[in-house]
Amino acid sequence: MTDRLEALEDWAAGLLGQLEPASRNRLARSVGRALRRSQQQRIIAQQNPDGSKYAPRKQRNVRGKQGRVKRKVKMFQKLRTSSLLKMQGDGNAIWIGYTGRIARIAKVHQYGLKDRAEQGAPNVKYEQRIVLGFTNAEHDMLRDTLLEHLTRDYPT
Repeated sequence: MTDRLEALEDWAAGLLGQLEPASRNRLARSVGRALRRSQQQRIIAQQNPDGSKYAPRKQRNVRGKQGRVKRKVKMFQKLRTSSLLKMQGDGNAIWIGYTGRIARIAKVHQYGLKDRAEQGAPNVKYEQRIVLGFTNAEHDMLRDTLLEHLTRDYPT
């Protein structure tokens, strides 16, 4: 996947260098919004970038719990919201990710690290669930968006 992204970057570098800064900024913001929307849809579908499903949650012992027990709640419901999944784009780069405490939670799941579920709890090894990553469809969407933007600015 990284090779495809680098090849796209090499292909587009010369063309993007010829754009005016304002046009490059517009392009970066529109591509960033499209990528964030795509990542959000993938998180809603509970899928890794390769198309496989997220590893299921570990079953909890809820026998002693009083009150209503929530079941079948999808993972990362709040991580997919625009208020937490940040996007920045300027003429030089596009950045999509999390900040602060949320970034730590996403990182633990992204790489399958150990963490505490709550303060004072024992360390637990989390399954790897790739929250942010490129799919083949996103590579194609990036290429198509670049081509569309370039042909709109420079009609033949």
